[in-house]
Amino acid sequence: MAGDTPQPTGSGRRVKITQESVVTAIAALLFVVFSIFLNNFLTQGNILALLKNVAILGTLATGMGFIVVGRGIDLTMVAVMVVGVAFAIWLSTLGQGFFGAIVIGAGLVAVCGLVTGLLIAVAEIPPIFATLAMASVIYGGGRVAFSSDVLYAPANVAWLSFIGSGTVLGLPASVAIFLGLAALVAAFLRLTRFGRFVYATGDNPHAARTMGLPTRPVLIAQYVVAALIAYLAGILLTGLVSSINTRLYNSTLIYDVLLVVVLGGISLSGGQGGVRNVLVGTVLVGILINGMTILNFSYTSQNLIKSVILLAALALDAVINPRDEQTSQSGDI
Repeated sequence: MAGDTPQPTGSGRRVKITQESVVTAIAALLFVVFSIFLNNFLTQGNILALLKNVAILGTLATGMGFIVVGRGIDLTMVAVMVVGVAFAIWLSTLGQGFFGAIVIGAGLVAVCGLVTGLLIAVAEIPPIFATLAMASVIYGGGRVAFSSDVLYAPANVAWLSFIGSGTVLGLPASVAIFLGLAALVAAFLRLTRFGRFVYATGDNPHAARTMGLPTRPVLIAQYVVAALIAYLAGILLTGLVSSINTRLYNSTLIYDVLLVVVLGGISLSGGQGGVRNVLVGTVLVGILINGMTILNFSYTSQNLIKSVILLAALALDAVINPRDEQTSQSGDI
């Protein structure tokens, strides 16, 4: 095996440069440059804002990374996030206790993830089309139910206030929750049989199915888990701003999430990468967005820059990790 081959020593040693290490270096460089040249970058308020924004983006990207490792994609995450939390807040206005409403909302988003997974795993609709259609259905259903764009969480909910303003070991509570989720998902992928099934399915769906692995249940479970992670991101966001704005669905947030995943080094060909890639991608994209905001880049300019970076990252991924024709067929799942 390649891992058993002795490595050359001395001047002949070759250091493998990974996309993860390059992204980490770029993030560190951007942080130093912004710290030197942007007067407001290193202020306490800006660093706290950066960390809190990273927590939301990173939570969503953790769910997306979980899907992409299994050779899928989930464009429903932002729709699930805003509609699920809006539904829970709406229930609370009808007299349901807020914690109970949150639990019921979790059930709703789990059903959304289940339907999405069934469309992909059983009906064999390509993930990008199934999730694009489901995102419109989820958001459209939410807009029919909720007349307001912004729904405000009940006041004086202690645990929600803690998410917004509390700290854990000196970190904002939302960041600590994100890091805890990242550690949990990383352990789940690397240390459990289900995690190994996810990697095997992503690496070669046809071979995994031939070997008798439960590829369809694995895919369905992935989309349920991703929906619940998106819902958690919505709860974190609500804790930070005490409300949820359903118009976030029309923003570029889902593309920011994809940018984090691809830029971090999780290949769209599946079976590669993990939560560590999500972390480095989140830090880089978070610093980039924060710096552009301080520099007063227009919303359109920011989207253009992020789009060009995403396109370049997708092209690089297609060159480095091409999908072979056999395993890219949706019917092989």
